[in-house]
Amino acid sequence: MKILVCMKQVPQKDAPLKLNEGGAWIREDVSYEVNEPDAYALEEALRQREKHKGEVVVITSGPARAQQVLREALAKGADRAIHLEDDKFVGLDAFNTAKAFAAAIKDETFDLIFTGLQSDDYGYAQTGVILAELLGLPHATIIMQIEKTDSGIRVKRELEAGYFQFVDMPTPAVLTIQSGINKLRYATLIGIKQAKNKPLRKVALAEVQSAIGENLQKIERLYVPQKTKKTEHIEGSAGEIAKKLVDKLRNELRVL
Repeated sequence: MKILVCMKQVPQKDAPLKLNEGGAWIREDVSYEVNEPDAYALEEALRQREKHKGEVVVITSGPARAQQVLREALAKGADRAIHLEDDKFVGLDAFNTAKAFAAAIKDETFDLIFTGLQSDDYGYAQTGVILAELLGLPHATIIMQIEKTDSGIRVKRELEAGYFQFVDMPTPAVLTIQSGINKLRYATLIGIKQAKNKPLRKVALAEVQSAIGENLQKIERLYVPQKTKKTEHIEGSAGEIAKKLVDKLRNELRVL
């Protein structure tokens, strides 16, 4: 079983949100880590390989610092890595990121492609499903369990209100993995040493430039919400208060 895991480097959860005068996110002067949902996707890929043998390949895009994500994955047991290396990859939207990944792996065939459910920085949850569409593969989201079957795979999807859905799928397929699907492993000392000798292919922006177009999604401005507090006292009889309250909930707050 050959599995590709798409991973992303994101600012640490406790990293301060720094904005410039134009409302753009200053991302240079912060610490970075592996996107948590992607860590669970990697762990599931490693477990599937341990059960069924094969190969786990990890891929990421971004500047040179993003290579740390791949090194950690290799130290945990991934077999090789692909790095789309350029600062400009950071500015791509989910559609163009998926296009870049598809172009980078055009000469390879994978049985399964995993992504985390969403990224911790933007949380769009789009890259995986767009990649599936670009590759013409079936996909399923919010995956909590994967079992190999004679005809493909059977997956367990997490729905709302404690419900789950079981789906039989053919392979190859793309799956977006939910956090908590498994327990994450730590890299061993021998794994860290072995990671230094594992293949890491670098892909320049020029190699996938023809597949990338204009961003279809753009963030105009970021801002920190101002904390405000407003208390309104409603007077009248019990019936009048109830009527005014319902009116505010329906017409002002729009929760009814």
